[in-house]
Amino acid sequence: MSRHFPAEWAPQEAVVLTWPHAATDWLSQLIEVEKIYLHLAQAISQRQSLVIACHDEAVRQHVIQQLTQAHIPSQAYHCYLAPCDDTWARDHGPISVYENDQRVLLDFEFNAWGNKYAASQDNLVTRRLHAAGAFGSSRLDSLDWVLEGGSIDSDGQGTLLTTQACLLSPQRHPELSPADVEQYLQSTLGIQRVLWLQHGYLSGDDTDSHIDTLARFCDPETIAYVACDDASDEHFLPLQAMATELKALRQSNGRPYRLMPLPWPAPQYNSEGQRLPATYANFLLINQAVLVPTYRDVADSLALEQLARCFPQRDIIGIDCLPLIQQFGSLHCVTMQLPT
Repeated sequence: MSRHFPAEWAPQEAVVLTWPHAATDWLSQLIEVEKIYLHLAQAISQRQSLVIACHDEAVRQHVIQQLTQAHIPSQAYHCYLAPCDDTWARDHGPISVYENDQRVLLDFEFNAWGNKYAASQDNLVTRRLHAAGAFGSSRLDSLDWVLEGGSIDSDGQGTLLTTQACLLSPQRHPELSPADVEQYLQSTLGIQRVLWLQHGYLSGDDTDSHIDTLARFCDPETIAYVACDDASDEHFLPLQAMATELKALRQSNGRPYRLMPLPWPAPQYNSEGQRLPATYANFLLINQAVLVPTYRDVADSLALEQLARCFPQRDIIGIDCLPLIQQFGSLHCVTMQLPT
């Protein structure tokens, strides 16, 4: 069996969204969060298809109405019934690999980042979408192993980037060593090596330091990462230590990576005074474009400029995600790409 874990910049067929609804934590800000989903749907549907999980028939009809009013053509999306506890498709959605050049969808166990929240319905979303025909003829393998899509990043050439804080957390795999985790990921995803980060976190992040909030491959030689230059900020020392780790990493050919620092937005807080995890590393690659979260901050423009340097052949599109981080996630977290 030959498996390959594609990078996010590989050609895509669709993006999966799980639509927010009144029975989720989005209730108090549902209107403004739905606007973000509509902006995402507009940008994505111009370049590829959308697969949308809808909590029930009422939500499905509402979504179709919203997309129609946003002038998104009906052939650009497909809505399916799949009850959900929340809407973080990156983590309950399917992780795609190629096996002998055929796309296979891996449905890992989702336990809401270490049993922090209810997740019994989210854990079934991918299976329900597959049963409804959302993924065509692609095979689905359901695996009794906890893994979230936001916790891993692939360079498409056999290297995986991740964090020890997440994959080695006691709420996920308390009995496993780093070597055990590497062996499992190698056999399941078809990768050859794992690059571990020991440092770096975002206050307010409840995923135990998902890599997609901290550092991302932009091509096999380039990593964009969040950098904090404010010595008075609580993140300064941990992110400086992460930057040092990144500088020490080597490509499989032995060369250092080209590193692209992303700016640090001003602190954002919720109504209870809790700091929110605003990060520009939570961007989404789609066909011909990069969708970048913005936070109504002066650093937004610099983040867009830095990512334009990483992706000179793609459109760079900012999406206002300030409402999303009220629930401690951002743009990449609510999406999951399906490679062609």
